Amino acid sequence: MAKILAIEIRVGFLLEWDKRLWKVMKCYHVHVGGRGGAYMQVEMKDVERGTKVNQRFVSDEKIDKAFVEAREMDYLYNDGQNYIFMDNTTYEQLSLAADFIEGQSGYLLPNTTVQINFHNDRPIGIQLPQTVILEVVEADPSIKGSTVTTSFKPGTLETGLQVQIPPFVNKGEKIKINTDTGEYMERA
Repeated sequence: MAKILAIEIRVGFLLEWDKRLWKVMKCYHVHVGGRGGAYMQVEMKDVERGTKVNQRFVSDEKIDKAFVEAREMDYLYNDGQNYIFMDNTTYEQLSLAADFIEGQSGYLLPNTTVQINFHNDRPIGIQLPQTVILEVVEADPSIKGSTVTTSFKPGTLETGLQVQIPPFVNKGEKIKINTDTGEYMERA
């Protein structure tokens, strides 16, 4: 078990807190001006019970990061109920239920390499690449001369994921998405 600063917490990390194992679902850094200090707002899910909790950690607080074995695996396909992965070293296949992937399935395309974390030989978390490139399959048509506007429009990606995209991005274009925030980054 390693100690990390709260500011180092990322989505997908596994933490040992309050004598239980927690998977980080969402996290963001908050800096309050004036007398208030900076902190990390973290939404965590109990690996055993499935309950969620929102916890606030002071930025310089030390948190126990669970010791996990990370394995590189390739996502192969979805059979309707489960997501199938293949270990890159042993070529063994692993089937994970859809609720295990919860909120991350929209970033998975076949042959995407991910890191699956194991705790005591049991899969407990999946870490996606920092960014993924996906194709826009549905978007409102762009308006000529709208390259300087700061507004966004809804777009649907090839995995079914809904994101806000700039008005100059059209159907059929590939874009880079941040997997931590789900936000558009740039054209690919």
